[in-house]
Amino acid sequence: MHTFLDRVKILDNFYQASAFFPMPVVLVSTVAESGQINLGPYSLCFPHVVTGSGRHGMMLIVRSESNTSVNIQRTGLCAINFIPDTKKFMKNCVMLGYPGETTEEKMKNSIFSLQPTDLESPAGQYRPDLVREAFQVFECTWDDSFPLTDTDGSVEYHFLLRIDRVLIAPKWKACLEKGRGFPKMPVNFGFRDNNQFWFASHSRPYRVPIPAGKGTTLLAVQYACTHYDPDIVWQEDACRKIVQVPKIFLKTVIAGVVKEARSAGITEITPEFMDRVRAKRR
Repeated sequence: MHTFLDRVKILDNFYQASAFFPMPVVLVSTVAESGQINLGPYSLCFPHVVTGSGRHGMMLIVRSESNTSVNIQRTGLCAINFIPDTKKFMKNCVMLGYPGETTEEKMKNSIFSLQPTDLESPAGQYRPDLVREAFQVFECTWDDSFPLTDTDGSVEYHFLLRIDRVLIAPKWKACLEKGRGFPKMPVNFGFRDNNQFWFASHSRPYRVPIPAGKGTTLLAVQYACTHYDPDIVWQEDACRKIVQVPKIFLKTVIAGVVKEARSAGITEITPEFMDRVRAKRR
C-alpha cells in the first residue's frame, strides 16, 4: 500500500537510531561509596506517575553498571537537577557521560558546583548534593518494588523514583505560579554520526488558549487547587465538584474550601468534605 512515509528498521536505542525524538538533559546526583558526589547526565528521564497523593514519580533509564545505577541501588537516593541550556554545560555533560570512568576520575572534569541539601535523610544515609546551577531539582527516593528490568542480563535498568521534594529557583517559581515564562531548557536528540551528540536550543513557548465555549477543564481546576496551598491535597473527584464554577469565581471558591479545611484540621480534601462544605453553605 502506498504511503507518504518510508519504513525504518527499529534498532536498539530506537529513539535516536530510528527516529528523531526530543529529550531533556538532566544531571542526576548520587553518592558514591567513597562519599563523593557523582554527577551523571541523562536524557531518558520522564514523568511516570503523575497523579495520586504522595506517589508522584519519575522513570530513569540507565546503564545497569553505571555509577548512577550502582549508587541508587546502594543508597536508594538521588536528585534530578535540571540545568539551563548553555553550550558549555552541554559540552561538560557529554564529558561527564563518558562510560567506564570512576566517580573520582569523571568529577575532576566537572564544571558544576554543589550544595548540600537540607532535606532529612533516611537513617544511615546521606542525601546527594544539589547542583547550584540548576533552575529546578527533584529530590527522589527509589521505589524498589518496581522491577529494574523484565529480562535477565539486561544492559539497562529502570528506576522508579518517588519525588520527595521539588525545588525551583524563585524567579521561575513566580513564573510557574502565574503561568507565564519558561526557563531556557536544553533539548537533546542523542548520539549521531558516530562521534557527536545533537542538541537544540529552547525557543520561546507560545500559548494556545482553551476555546471559551469549552469551559473550565478538570485539569485547569486541579492546577488551581493544588497551587493555591501546597500543604492541602485535593483528590481528583473533589476537584471535579467545582469544574462548573465560572473561572472568574474559581479562586474564591477554592480559598473558601481551603479555609474550611484548615479550620477542621484537614490536609486532604475529599469529595465527601466538599459535600459537607456545600451543605453548610446552603
